[in-house]
Amino acid sequence: MNPYVRERINRKLDTLADERLYQVLDYVEFLETKYAEKAASPVNVFQRFAEGVEDKLRAGGVAVGTISETMGLLNRAVGVLNGVAEKTLSVANDVVNAAKTAAVQVGAAPTPTGTQSAPVVAQAAAASTEAGVLPTSSVAPTNGA
Repeated sequence: MNPYVRERINRKLDTLADERLYQVLDYVEFLETKYAEKAASPVNVFQRFAEGVEDKLRAGGVAVGTISETMGLLNRAVGVLNGVAEKTLSVANDVVNAAKTAAVQVGAAPTPTGTQSAPVVAQAAAASTEAGVLPTSSVAPTNGA
């Protein structure tokens, strides 16, 4: 997107009340369904859940202030859940690395470039990606470390 247009739109949006911003959101979503030239950037499972809750509250006629407060709480919870998922992936990578190190120390036959441990890390990465969390660190090293 053209950064100048984005900035101009943001300046205009800053002047509107939340009720009008929801109208703008509805219109943008309509335009997206009619004229989108590319797929929208994917959001993780937690964010999709929060947006679903927001849509249900709006459809139920809940006051905009209440929706804003609820979304603030949900967004903080989403941040916590994303952090937990990232830490879980990090712990899984650490466990794989520790197992590889222990195997080398006890004299087990080394795996060629980590081919046996790679599926474990790949499964953990796939599970976290399915949950909408992108790993913050690279996959376990394949140099036998």
